[in-house]
Amino acid sequence: MDFPGVARRGSSGNNRPEMMVEKPDSFSHASLQREPTAEMRVLESADIFRGATEIMIRHDGVVYRMKITRQGKLILNK
Repeated sequence: MDFPGVARRGSSGNNRPEMMVEKPDSFSHASLQREPTAEMRVLESADIFRGATEIMIRHDGVVYRMKITRQGKLILNK
């Protein structure tokens, strides 16, 4: 089906715009995850949320919202 003002793409897909992707030269700046050390505290999310799915966190005078998604992931919003 043809639509006015829409160019049909050939079977080769040549009418598709090219996507530019930047790749870093090195990942040396990325922090590596490491096992917790004796001085690093580990808190259980169940202890923080206490049955709720959303909490508010005040940090440096700003209130943030942390939420558990339906997929069980954490989201932190300002």
